[in-house]
Amino acid sequence: MQDSRGIAFEVLSRVERGAFADLALDAVLSRCGGLDPRDRGLATELVYGVLRCRGRLDFALSGVSRQPLPHLEQAVLQVLRLGAYQLLHLDRVPERAAVHETVELTKRIGLERAAGFVNGILRALARGKKRLIWPDPRQQPLDHLTHALSLPSWLAERLLRQLGREEALSAAAAFMTSAPLMLRTNTLRLEREALLAELRSPGNQVEAARFAPEGIRVLARGGGESVFEWKEEGRFQAQDEASMLIAPLLSPCPGERILDACAAPGGKTTHLAALTANRAAIVACDLYPARLKLVRNGAGRLGCQGIETYVLDWRQPAPDFATGSFDRILVDAPCSGLGVLRRNPEIRWRRNPEQVAELAALQQTLLARTAPLLRPGGTLLYSVCTFTAEETDGVAAAFLATHPDFRAVDLRPLVPVSWLPLFDVVGRLRTWSHRHDGMDAFFAARFERV
Repeated sequence: MQDSRGIAFEVLSRVERGAFADLALDAVLSRCGGLDPRDRGLATELVYGVLRCRGRLDFALSGVSRQPLPHLEQAVLQVLRLGAYQLLHLDRVPERAAVHETVELTKRIGLERAAGFVNGILRALARGKKRLIWPDPRQQPLDHLTHALSLPSWLAERLLRQLGREEALSAAAAFMTSAPLMLRTNTLRLEREALLAELRSPGNQVEAARFAPEGIRVLARGGGESVFEWKEEGRFQAQDEASMLIAPLLSPCPGERILDACAAPGGKTTHLAALTANRAAIVACDLYPARLKLVRNGAGRLGCQGIETYVLDWRQPAPDFATGSFDRILVDAPCSGLGVLRRNPEIRWRRNPEQVAELAALQQTLLARTAPLLRPGGTLLYSVCTFTAEETDGVAAAFLATHPDFRAVDLRPLVPVSWLPLFDVVGRLRTWSHRHDGMDAFFAARFERV
C-alpha cells in the first residue's frame, strides 16, 4: 500500500503483532522508495499519533459505537482509530476526506463488509466531536489520565501516587507530545560551536542544549540534505539530552578500564570514548550479537577507539573478567522504558506491573554480577530510562542492602551548578519531560566500592 494511510495501517498492524513502531515504519517506508515526502510525513504522523492517543481515540469511538470496541475485529478497530485520529487531531485534513479515505482503506484491505459500519461510526464522530466531554482533570484525575491523556489505568494510578495530581497531569500531557530531535556533538571530531555554525544553513534552526555541553536541539530542518548527511561523516550522534548526561556522571578518565555492561546500541559507549579522548579501554557487552554490531558500527562511524565488544548474558555466572579489574562500570540496564514514551509510544500498551517487577529483579541481578568486577575505590553508575519506584530507588536500596562494601554517592557536588535541578534530595539524577526542557525521563544512581 503506497498511500500514507495504507502504510500507517500496515505499520500499526505489525506493531500489534509485536514489532517496534520505529523499526516497522522504517522498513515499510524503505520499501516505498518514490513516496512523496508529504505522504511519508503523514504516514509517520498517523502511526505515532494513533499509538500515543489510543486511549483517547477509543474513548471517543466508544461514545458513538453501539458495539463495544473489544468485540470488534482488530483490523476494523485499527482503521477506526486511524480515522478518529484524523478527525480529532489533524485540522489540515478535511473531515470529509478523513472519512472517505478511511472507508476506502477499509475496502482496500479486504474489509468491504465493514465499510458501512466504519463510515457510520466516523460520520457520527465528526458530527459529535465538538460535544465530546472528557473526564474533568480536577474531579476525575484518574479517568482524565486514562481517557483524555491516554495512559493505561495501572500507569495512571502510579503517576498519581508518585507525582500528585497536577504533576501527573503535566507528565502525561508531555508523554503525548513528540520528542525533540537532539544531537550529541562528536567532540572527537569538532566542538559544539563549530557544529552549530555548520548546521545553521538556510532552513535549519538549531540551538545549544540547556544542560548537556555537547547537545544540540534541532528546532526546524531545511528541505535539503543539510543535517543528516553529516551523520555519516561522524560529526554527531542522535541522542536525547537526558541520555547525554549518563556517561559524564560516571566521570570516566583517560587510562582507565571501563565496563559498559549493557552497551547496545552504543550511544553511551561512544560518549565514554569521546569523554576520554579515545584513551580508555572500554569493554562493551550485550546479550545479542546483532546489537553489538550496532555498537561497533557506531564506534567506527564516530572514530571511537579502544572499544572491545563481548556477547554476554549477565544472568549466568560471572564471565572471565577478573575480580576488581575495572576502574568504572556503567550498568545502563534494560528497563520498562516508560521514560521514553514519546519515542516509543507502543510501550505504554505493552507493559504491565508484573513486567516492571520482573525487570527490577533483572536489574538487581545485573548489579550483583558486575559489582565484584569493580576495584576498591572504583565507581559504579546505575541508570534506566524509566521512573517506576521498583526500577529506580527500589533497585538502588536493594543493591546497597546486599552489598555492604558499596556506598551511595551524592552526585550533586560532582556536576555543574546548572545541572542541580535535575537531581533529587539524595543526589540521584531524576529527569522528567515536563520539568526539564523536554528531555526524556531518566534515573541514575552512583555507588563507590569502599
